[in-house]
Amino acid sequence: MAKVLVINGPNLNLLGKREPEIYGHETLADIEHSLVAQGKSAGHEVLCFQSNAEHELIDRIHAAMDEGVAHIIINAGAYTHTSIALRDALVASGIPFTEVHISDVHAREAFRHHSYLSDVASNVIVGKGVKGYAMALEAVINNLTT
Repeated sequence: MAKVLVINGPNLNLLGKREPEIYGHETLADIEHSLVAQGKSAGHEVLCFQSNAEHELIDRIHAAMDEGVAHIIINAGAYTHTSIALRDALVASGIPFTEVHISDVHAREAFRHHSYLSDVASNVIVGKGVKGYAMALEAVINNLTT
């Protein structure tokens, strides 16, 4: 059994309430529940964490190093476009990660077009709605079993 850590950054705690025309109506709790069940059915443990604070996201990545986390799925929210510190923590951890975005960030404001994470991510899933999380976990599970 492998551990997969799902990290969500700022404002993702507002899913289901925040701009449903962009992010949909599912809550973060709905998404997390579904991912935990998906992981369990494949024999893996899915851990979930959300914070609006950059330092807490970084601390959680650091902790994952000592927990034997095999892969991180991260939606860093706006920190994707601003945080070199988050990028450095992910790289330093040595844990492969998948970057996920619910909306198509490339079809939105110009400042969202650059990611500090994409070039060091194992995979990037953009614009698939909340299904992007399940797609990311499915890819991770497939890689863990091959």
